[in-house]
Amino acid sequence: MQSFYPSQIIEYLYCPRYTYFEYVLRIPQYEDKFYKVNRGREVHNEKLERNKEYLRKKIGVKEKWLDQYLGTEGLRGKVDEVLKLNDGSYAPLDYKFAQWKDRVYETYKQQLYCYAILIEEVYGGKVEKGFLVYTRSKNKLVEVNIGENAKSEIRNSMDKMLEVIQGNKFPRATRVKKRCVNCTYRNICIK
Repeated sequence: MQSFYPSQIIEYLYCPRYTYFEYVLRIPQYEDKFYKVNRGREVHNEKLERNKEYLRKKIGVKEKWLDQYLGTEGLRGKVDEVLKLNDGSYAPLDYKFAQWKDRVYETYKQQLYCYAILIEEVYGGKVEKGFLVYTRSKNKLVEVNIGENAKSEIRNSMDKMLEVIQGNKFPRATRVKKRCVNCTYRNICIK
């Protein structure tokens, strides 16, 4: 069975052709060249040493698990922190090497939705919210609601990704054409 990382699902939601180019034609993106990706990875490695305990107290954390690699049928990923809250529910917490700009990007939400599915299946508890920590804004903590519709959208996307891969199916491009400007596949993609 094919197993996806949250980043692969996010790419599919951004434009379904990412899945085709990377997993059917096997043309890699070479995203490691981008500074922000590499710096973000460094921050994830540094955060365990410097994380502020007050963030967890503010949230109401009963238990925590750091750097959890979780896998289920069809989905896998590494969650920065899995939190068990005082009310018995669970929540993912993810660190972002980014500044808070008064809004949560869809890609950040989608990543939390993926983590919610993983946590519910592995830990057996309910996930109704997640948290983001913006490391370039003095560790600003932002809460994100996670509803059943959001989790369903992720599961539906995983099914559609499998259709693309298993059926060797060339999907429609994103309808948001400005996304094509910075796409790593823009030179080979048929518009």
